[in-house]
Amino acid sequence: MPAIITVANVYKTFRVGRVEVPAVRGVSMAIERGEFVALVGPSGSGKSTLFYILGGLTQADSGQVMIDGVNFSELSDAERTRMRKSKIGFVFQKFNLLPTLDARGNIEIAREISGSLAGDDAYFEHVTALLGIAGRLQHRPSELSGGEQQRVALARALINKPAIVLADEPTGNLDTKNSEVVLAMLRRSNRELEQTVLMITHNPEAAAHADRILHMRDGEMVDATLDPQWAPVVR
Repeated sequence: MPAIITVANVYKTFRVGRVEVPAVRGVSMAIERGEFVALVGPSGSGKSTLFYILGGLTQADSGQVMIDGVNFSELSDAERTRMRKSKIGFVFQKFNLLPTLDARGNIEIAREISGSLAGDDAYFEHVTALLGIAGRLQHRPSELSGGEQQRVALARALINKPAIVLADEPTGNLDTKNSEVVLAMLRRSNRELEQTVLMITHNPEAAAHADRILHMRDGEMVDATLDPQWAPVVR
């Protein structure tokens, strides 16, 4: 079975004034269906840019990105948007919840955007119960703790059962207890729902939840042995 994410010789450069800043330099990698992969590296290593390329939120300058057998590089903006809706769930460090909607509304809007208006009510109840927010669904973001807001954001990412979950520093603003809840839910979605999870993190303890760890530095994939702080958690 082909990998669900394949990246081949991808480059991305940003222009700052008259200066060109290379963010991703010739990256190639493959993530198998059902894997939980952590992508780690220092600030400025290019991992966030690669994340946005994989999510179809920005385009690579060159190279090939295959998502579930589809060449992202050849899609129009509208086609990439449809692909994101049907295949990918996003979790960000900033919760990005709509302040005028309660928690239920923030989760259900993902159904509306994807066109899944009927949804799966049993699954909705299952996810919100697992995340410990079933009793908080009538509260707006301003009435929720940071941990609760991130759990709502995670439920929103999972509600349409995407094949791929992309998580960008999902525990970056959370305390240890809430971090463990979010990471455990990502692990369960990976194992029980067979979702492929790619998580960006700077935290070795968070990365330890993954099956495999990829390392970036200066826009390139590097050998883990070049970054000793991660060696104890690689498995």
